[in-house]
Amino acid sequence: MSAGSANFLEIQPSELAFPFELMKQSSCSMQLTNKTDHYVAFKVKTTNPKQYCVRPNIGVVLPGSTCDVTVTMQAQREAPTDLQCKDKFLVQSVAAENGAATQDITAPMFNKEPGKVVDECKLRVIYVPTSIPGSISEESEQGSSARSFENGTPNSTMPQTVFRSSTEPAKEKSVEATSMISKLTEEKMSAVQQNQKLRQELDLLRKQSSKSNGGFSITFLIVVGILGIIAGFILKKT
Repeated sequence: MSAGSANFLEIQPSELAFPFELMKQSSCSMQLTNKTDHYVAFKVKTTNPKQYCVRPNIGVVLPGSTCDVTVTMQAQREAPTDLQCKDKFLVQSVAAENGAATQDITAPMFNKEPGKVVDECKLRVIYVPTSIPGSISEESEQGSSARSFENGTPNSTMPQTVFRSSTEPAKEKSVEATSMISKLTEEKMSAVQQNQKLRQELDLLRKQSSKSNGGFSITFLIVVGILGIIAGFILKKT
């Protein structure tokens, strides 16, 4: 019996093509069409039952009707060499009594016996790559190269340069401002202390002068003037 055809059922397609991608399930379907005028029972087998799930794997196709069968391939961790698959499927079909249903199907119905016709159709499995690794790699490299270089300069260094140029001067200015404020504060405190000291000395001289002659001497006035000039200079500086 040639692949893709049988006396009882017409089976399409003639081979099961699964889109192949690592770690992902994949499915395909086949159509079983009953071209006869009587009921036909079918059963689907595979050489690797642990790898595939067939729904339905048995059933009855009414005259002139079609049954869709979905085959799901389990996710695979490794790709076979050159994506070549040796798995095969076998669709068996036999004539069934009119009015038969799926629950009426039994395994002995498909046993080959003298005077009994059991049609068989073999379908091979092929893997269809969902992408070409070489093309993806090349496109990724070209894309990364285009993103990495602009105007002949690697873009990867630009964020670092911008970061340094925008943050380092700000940090330096902040440190300089803090140092300047601290220095001015210290000078102001020093000037205030000197001013207080000069006022105390001035009061002391005033008291001593009043005790000695009851008035202000020329020397006292000169000292007072000098102290006033010094105090004014210091306050003006701060």
